[in-house]
Amino acid sequence: MVVHPSSLDLSLTALFAGWAMTDEAQRRLADHGFGDLRFNDGVVIQHVLAAPLAITALAERMGVTQQAASKAVADLERRGLLRREPDPADARTKLLHLTAHARAAVEATREVRRELQDELIAEYGAERVDDARELLASIIGRLGGGDAIRGRRVRPPR
Repeated sequence: MVVHPSSLDLSLTALFAGWAMTDEAQRRLADHGFGDLRFNDGVVIQHVLAAPLAITALAERMGVTQQAASKAVADLERRGLLRREPDPADARTKLLHLTAHARAAVEATREVRRELQDELIAEYGAERVDDARELLASIIGRLGGGDAIRGRRVRPPR
């Protein structure tokens, strides 16, 4: 069913399109052997991807309590996506590292998202897809979200 664009608020249209694309990406990731991944895993993984972090730093970046970050980390450890290792500069501190499984999941996610984007370009044309991306990126910048994206500090609204 096609939803008429004028019946939706722009923010909801962007949100729902993102959710639909994310649902499709999740389905495809499951087909590639990554059915254990959840959307919220990416919220944590994005922070550890650039460099190993202590849980306190992770909690700060995510804007959550250390207890909430610890709970998320324990779940990702149990599922084989994160591991803790002593900080070479301070053995009392443990740093979070992505496992090989997590790195493979990141690469698979990037590939699935590229494939989905290529399909959208084939269906709607590169110009329309580029225009949509440009508009949404401009809105993100206008509302102050660019720094969060560049700094891998994206989190859901409060």
